[in-house]
Amino acid sequence: MSVLILGATGGIGSALAQQLAARGVPLMLAARNEAKLAALAEKTGGATHVLDARDPTQVRVAAKAAKKRFGTVVGIANCVGSLLLKPAHTTTIEELEETVAVNLWSAFGAVQAAADVMRKQGGSVALIASAASRTGLANHEAIAAAKGAVTGLGLSAAATYASWGIRVNVVAPGLVETPMTEKLTSGPARKVSDAMHPLGRIGTPEDVARALDWLLDPNQAWITGQVLGVDGGLATLRPKQ
Repeated sequence: MSVLILGATGGIGSALAQQLAARGVPLMLAARNEAKLAALAEKTGGATHVLDARDPTQVRVAAKAAKKRFGTVVGIANCVGSLLLKPAHTTTIEELEETVAVNLWSAFGAVQAAADVMRKQGGSVALIASAASRTGLANHEAIAAAKGAVTGLGLSAAATYASWGIRVNVVAPGLVETPMTEKLTSGPARKVSDAMHPLGRIGTPEDVARALDWLLDPNQAWITGQVLGVDGGLATLRPKQ
């Protein structure tokens, strides 16, 4: 009854791995950096699989490896992501292609992998989009496009695979404090970033991981095709000044 975490060594993926491990969930930890995977495995007791999640085929191989090792895979969480903050007119085609590859191809691979390994017993797929794909934020064109595609993918896949008992949901975070977002979450920029969110602070990896954990839990067996904003109100609220 294992869970595959893609991007397991990132801020959110690592937090999710530790939360699941604390509940005794067997884990297949997948990421590009073998050394970081080994360190996380030591903390969580999870198995490891080195891959480049931009290649959906490699994601499918990882899921099959998890099934072979643990017998069943009941959850896949795609915690792979990137952040590109540039206006469209200065974004190169190469930057756009990389943003799409990291965020969308990895999510597509997660859906394909779920179909491979959950067909008989069902399970849960949790994808990560962004508040930037739900509200207009300046200089987010590439990442908003990629994450918007992830949301569309998640909703369509939820419909396609519902009859197989595979639930697909999407978490849409606001700005989260991780190594990837350090330029926006430290120094003078931190105050501005906090103020963007109606609840007055940016998110922590644990904030998002708790939502992913909840959606992966078999107890949420009647929840599918949902987009859950874990964003301090960023996408939907305009509080009093």
